[in-house]
Amino acid sequence: MALSIGIVGLPNVGKSTVFNALTHNNVLAANYPFATIEPNVGVVSVPDARLARLAAMFASEKILPAAVTFVDIAGIVKGASEGEGLGNQFLAAIRECDAICEVVRVFVDDDVIHVDGRIDPASDVATIETELILADLQTVEKVVTRLEREAKRGVAMRTLASLKPRRPKARSIRASSSPR
Repeated sequence: MALSIGIVGLPNVGKSTVFNALTHNNVLAANYPFATIEPNVGVVSVPDARLARLAAMFASEKILPAAVTFVDIAGIVKGASEGEGLGNQFLAAIRECDAICEVVRVFVDDDVIHVDGRIDPASDVATIETELILADLQTVEKVVTRLEREAKRGVAMRTLASLKPRRPKARSIRASSSPR
C-alpha cells in the first residue's frame, strides 16, 4: 500500500508547481483560482539502493520499490468547511490522503494574484489550519451524533432484553391454553 500525500494550500500558491516537480508531470499550473478542480494524482517510486542488494541475496525475480502517491488538491479558501469555494470537494479529497503537504506562498509577484489580495504567510497558514480543524470538528460531531443514536438504541435494546424474562412467550401461552 502506497503512502498518499495531499498537497494543500490556498489558490495560486504553487501547489500544482510542487506537484509537477515531485511527479515529473505537466499538469496545468495557472494564474487563477481553482485551476485545479479534480485532484491530480501522480505516483513516484522511492529510490532505495538496498533493493538491488536484497534482490541479489534472495534471487528475487522482480524488484518493486516503495511508492508515494501525491495528490494535487484544489485550493482551500475561508469558509471551505461550510462549502465555500470547492470546500466539499477539497475536504473529500483530503480525507482520502494519509498525510498533508501544506504549501504556503511567501514569494512576491504582482503577476500572480493572491486570493486575499496580500501576501501574509502566517494568515494563510491560519486559514488552512482553521478550515481543516473545522472540517475535523464536523466529522467528530457526526460521529458523536451517530454514537448517541446507537447508545439510545443500545439502552432500548437492554430495556427490551430486561423485560423479556417477565414476558411470557407466545408458544408457552398457546401450549397452556390448548385443550388436553
